Amino acid sequence: MEADAVHRPMEGVRILEVAQFTFVPAAGAVLADWGADVIKIEHAERGDAQRGLVRVLGQEAMSKGSSFFPIMEGPNRGKRSIGVALERPSARRVLEELVRSSDVFLTNFLPGARAKLKIDVEDIRAINPDIIYVRGSGFGARGPERDKGGYDSTAFWARGGSAAGVTPPGADRMTRMPAGAYGDSMGGMTIAGGIAAALFQRQRTGEPSVIDVSLLGVGAWATQYLVNRALMVGGPLPVQEQPKHGSAANPLIGAYRTADDRWLEFSMLQPGRYWPEFCRVVGREDLACDERFDSTEKIMANAAEAADIVAEIVRQRPFAEWTETLARGEGQWGAVQNAWEVGQDPSLRANGLIAQVVDADGRERELVANPVQFDQTPASLTRAPQFAEHTDEVLRDIGLSDEELLQLKIDGAVT
Repeated sequence: MEADAVHRPMEGVRILEVAQFTFVPAAGAVLADWGADVIKIEHAERGDAQRGLVRVLGQEAMSKGSSFFPIMEGPNRGKRSIGVALERPSARRVLEELVRSSDVFLTNFLPGARAKLKIDVEDIRAINPDIIYVRGSGFGARGPERDKGGYDSTAFWARGGSAAGVTPPGADRMTRMPAGAYGDSMGGMTIAGGIAAALFQRQRTGEPSVIDVSLLGVGAWATQYLVNRALMVGGPLPVQEQPKHGSAANPLIGAYRTADDRWLEFSMLQPGRYWPEFCRVVGREDLACDERFDSTEKIMANAAEAADIVAEIVRQRPFAEWTETLARGEGQWGAVQNAWEVGQDPSLRANGLIAQVVDADGRERELVANPVQFDQTPASLTRAPQFAEHTDEVLRDIGLSDEELLQLKIDGAVT
């Protein structure tokens, strides 16, 4: 075993990915972070449709002539890309050789496309009976919507309950996802975990699995606390208006606005324990012995009044001063950070969860690493492949001669 193999538990595992956009490719990226050899099959002419989004979303201007686009790098780092026209009969040999040498076949193509390209479970298992077959979908492999496509905005966010959960009653617009590929990224981690379990089962029993993960299922899992309560009561849950400050029984829970219009999130679940400390840290020791708040029962009974006082205290100082002040206490709180601040977060950086990667132009970049670490060792990332960058390399790996490779290119079967 190589010296670093213990930190790359998927070393020696080959993943064959026939997928586009982020949801399923994100799983391939995680597995590549863990050491797997992930071969990404892209259409020989069009490539992954996500590459087209670079232009649609205007990211070319942001990258200023660079080949580094986060929309591709995040879900595709660490892979090898080959361009294959799966619809062409002459490309079939390429696919079959890759399937024979792979441990996992990973796809998010819809049933109709899988059948047309002959890459459904039966087709792939006829080539390699031991392969683990993985389907990512919008709404599941069974039921009336098995043939329906879905994105995380529709299947995960809207259908899975998150949108309703964060949109205030009476709002004039629905609250959107906080980031692109929000549900896709969580779904990719879920698929990666399922593949790890399936590999373990196959090693133990010899039986390969067919894995299904849907964005709707991931969305319901994310909101399960409320869904489970609704199932228990047998109907929709009553709409609960949240207090402007704090919670109904605890002034040290909830969001508070600072003097410079930033936010702090408090989550001090034991008001009796943390109220005296909070009062001391913010310089209002008098509130700890105030007869309205000098016991847990009184704090809970007068939570609304206490929360108004806390809100007024927090409004008096700017965000940066509060982050320094609150750090002196033991109560739980969090600074509400924007994307740049998350990327600079000292705990993320101390744990190697913002990782360096060298792009195709030789320039050092940074990406968020997947949150799983082995033996306290940060993941070592390599960039996402350029379109069909590794076609020649991969096809030579599976035994094709230069003459055969050239003929496939002439036929338009590979790029």
